Parts: sequence; structure tokens; C-alpha cells
Amino acid sequence: MRKEVNEERADNAIWLSVVVPLLNEAESLPDLYVALDDTLSRHAEGCELIFVDDGSSDDSFQVLQGLRRKDERVKIIQLRGNQGKATALAVGFREAQGEVIITLDADLQDDPKEIPKFLAKLEEGYDLVSGWKVRRQDPWTRRLLSAIFNRVTALITGLRIHDFNCGFKAYRRAVIGELRLHGELHRFIPALASWRGFGVAEIEVEHHPRRYGRSKYGMERIPWGFFDLLTVIMLTRYTTKPLHLFGLLGLFLGFAGFAIIGYLSIGWFLGKWIGTRPLFLVGALLMIAGIQLVSFGLVAEMIVYSSAAQSDPPIRATLK
Repeated sequence: MRKEVNEERADNAIWLSVVVPLLNEAESLPDLYVALDDTLSRHAEGCELIFVDDGSSDDSFQVLQGLRRKDERVKIIQLRGNQGKATALAVGFREAQGEVIITLDADLQDDPKEIPKFLAKLEEGYDLVSGWKVRRQDPWTRRLLSAIFNRVTALITGLRIHDFNCGFKAYRRAVIGELRLHGELHRFIPALASWRGFGVAEIEVEHHPRRYGRSKYGMERIPWGFFDLLTVIMLTRYTTKPLHLFGLLGLFLGFAGFAIIGYLSIGWFLGKWIGTRPLFLVGALLMIAGIQLVSFGLVAEMIVYSSAAQSDPPIRATLK
């Protein structure tokens, strides 16, 4: 049974936490604070603003200190060096006290005035609400790469949303309690939450052009994004059944190697010398690789079995 957002407000003095990861956004922080203060003052009481400085080299930390001096709702976390957005979010989630957590970027491309829309969607019974930047104010190259990324991710993960990487999201506390973020896995938060059985929804959000500075994301992230997607596939599909993946690959390679060796064996019986043929080595290596993959899958199954008792099952509610 899900609790409504309005019910959660009565349980905690701070019911809403806004987590803002940032890197070198000194120019945009004052405007962002004004927009957040305006929205939260009109629509929400009992909230906190958590800014996570991910190793900024400009005056971001000093600006945040100034905001802290005039508003006790502002909390600042400064990381030692640039740890990445996933780590910044994980630290912000750990410090958040609210039963509802909002995340948005600090570059003013996300509009705080849309926070009430996220809260209203949560009240419909969802656990995570993700923003969809329908009209992105970014260069066409980024829009194209983002469209490809979202299509491929939706196809592979089975979660049919349009914008996985939007930083504007709303969570119930139960969701962040089960997320384990590292590397660049923040891009796949909706898929990870859906895999754990949480209800995921998407709403359209306005996306503004960047006013200050430049984007922190470049073309070099494309290959890393592919590897991160492979990680998510393993985490969401094969964490509890690794033999299904490694066994299938092992059987495929082993069968291919067996077919090659079988073909060469027929030639050997017909008097053809096969010892020096490269194809013989290929077949032997494929058979060995297949056996190793199946063995690896069995060992992984043993590890999963031994650790299953220590993991938390995705229980939504218990009625007694």
C-alpha cells in the first residue's frame, strides 16, 4: 500500500528535500536559489535545499556559503575533487531527510516552478517521476545522441519512457533507499527503480537554454555510456541468474567450435591433414571458451546463492 504525499507531510517536519548536484556553477546559483525559494515558499513548507558541490574549481562553494548565511534551509556538501554526478547524488540522497526528494541540475535549464507538477504526479501513486525534455534547448548533436541513447535504453531495459537522463526527478524515500549509484549509473535511475518493482512515471518539463558556462558532457562519454548500459543489463536481468547469460554465450561458442572440429574431423577421416590448419585452432579455442563461460556462470550462480540471504527482497508492503 502506498502512502500519499500529503500523508507523508504529517510524519516529518522536513518532508521535502531538494538535492542539487553542481560543478562550477557559481554564476547560476543565485538565480537558481531565487527560483527555488519562490516556488517552495508558495507551494511547500517543511523543506530543505541540499547543494552538493562536486569539486568545483570556481567560486561555487563561496556562493553557497553566502546563501547558507541568509537561509537555514540551505545545506552544503563539498566533495573532495570531482567524483561524478552519481556519487554527488548518492551523497545528497544520504543526507536528505524528506520523505519526498526532488533532484534538478544547477545550470538553470530545469525550471523549479515545475516542482508542483512532480508532486502532483507522485500523489497519483507513483514512486518515481522523471522529467521529459520534449523541446531540448541543446545543440543538435547532443539531441541526436540523446535520442539514440534513450531509444536503445528503452528497448533493452523494457521501460518505455522518453528521457532517461533528465536530471529533473522526484522520488519517494523508499526508492532512494534501494538505489546503489556509482560510476555513471545516474543515467539509468528509472530503469534501476523499475527493476526493483517501483512505479515509474514521466511528465513533460520545460527546458531552458543554458545561460552561463558550458555543458560538462562531451562526445567522450559515448563509449562509456555503452559500457554503463551493459552494466545495467547485468544488474537488471542477470544479477540473480548469471548462468542464463554466460551459459547461453558458452553454449553458442562451444557449439560453433564443436561444429568446426566436426567438419575438420570428417576431412581427417578422408585423409586430409588438419593439424596445421588455422581453422583447427579456431575451433579448439571456441570450445575451450564455451566451457570456460559455462563454468564461470556456474561459479557466479554459487556466489549469488550464498549472498541471497543477505540481500533485501523488493517488498512493497506487508499487511498483517
